[in-house]
Amino acid sequence: MDANLQKLLEHSRTRVVFGASSLDKLGELARNENARHVLLVTDPGIRRAGHVDQAAKSLRAAGIHVTIFEGAAENPTTSHVDVGVAVAKECASRGYPINFLVGIGGGSAMDCAKGINFIFTNGGRMQDYWGIGKANKPMLPMIAIPTTAGTGSEAQSFALITDPATHQKMACGDPKAMCRVAILDPDLTRTQPSKVAAAAGIDAVAHAVETAGCTKRNDVSLSFSREAWLRLDRAFERAMQNPSDDATRADMLLGAHLAGCAIENSMLGAAHACANPLTARCGITHGLAVGAMLPHVVRFNLRGGKNPYASIANDADALAMRVTRMLDAARLARKLRDLGVKEPMLPQLAVEAAEQWTAKFNPVAVSAEEFLAIYCAAW
Repeated sequence: MDANLQKLLEHSRTRVVFGASSLDKLGELARNENARHVLLVTDPGIRRAGHVDQAAKSLRAAGIHVTIFEGAAENPTTSHVDVGVAVAKECASRGYPINFLVGIGGGSAMDCAKGINFIFTNGGRMQDYWGIGKANKPMLPMIAIPTTAGTGSEAQSFALITDPATHQKMACGDPKAMCRVAILDPDLTRTQPSKVAAAAGIDAVAHAVETAGCTKRNDVSLSFSREAWLRLDRAFERAMQNPSDDATRADMLLGAHLAGCAIENSMLGAAHACANPLTARCGITHGLAVGAMLPHVVRFNLRGGKNPYASIANDADALAMRVTRMLDAARLARKLRDLGVKEPMLPQLAVEAAEQWTAKFNPVAVSAEEFLAIYCAAW
């Protein structure tokens, strides 16, 4: 990383270890944080790719005991978290208490690890931590290792956990949940399937765009948004066409992380508010949902009379067209009907979108009626 980027990352409380083969440093990094027994949280696909065994090998070589929990899943629910907590408690009951967490995988695995951290250290239910700063006791230190260039969860103090009863995606945040270290190893993104790379990549793009326009943006967050957009804009098509290119994968991984840093320092907007009900009610992968909605939200936000995205694009309409070209390059659906959404569902989706937390930070106020118009445009 260049000196300017390193200086920017000083604004993050998470130390970044970046570069090819940096996963091999995991054991040393965890030992330096006094790890003795690690709960390594992941999912079966990441284990099949070999990354989990590589991580566990590094930890054990450093003299650290490892328990692997591979029960994370896409859009983790309170149930996934509860099973992971049970595994951690069982370790303690056998006299080998967990004192450190490692999350390796996409955003879902990292969020699941953070969710486990909340309940294992503070008790109660995930619903108790919906919001900000509700953990009263210390939490375990954690290292996060993304294997996709997407969510930037490793840069954020929030866990996104779904309540299976209500389908509500709960943002549970606390400064104590911030990861000590993020290992950004571009080699790990070699194994992501093309569909996963596309969905994760457009999610990162949406993070850069929405943080650049949201009402909570500030000088620090805008610096992260700009740096994220710079890398994602130049790398996205190349990443879709030639995923084996080392420099491109590095740009995508860094861009996604920087966009995650931008979220941590600001907020998102209406595209994410639209995406959450689409995932909860229609089972659409988050990246596909937010990608389909983003151009329409960008154009809607021109109603404010100003370009809220001026820090990354001189022309918001051109920005919307740029995102559309990215969707085409990734062969992602542009229309909700192509994602299986039925038109009669749109009014209820609009009501739920208006209730999303991120909707409050959109640069232009959005009512349920206006959300319906946005959904109709995307349908």
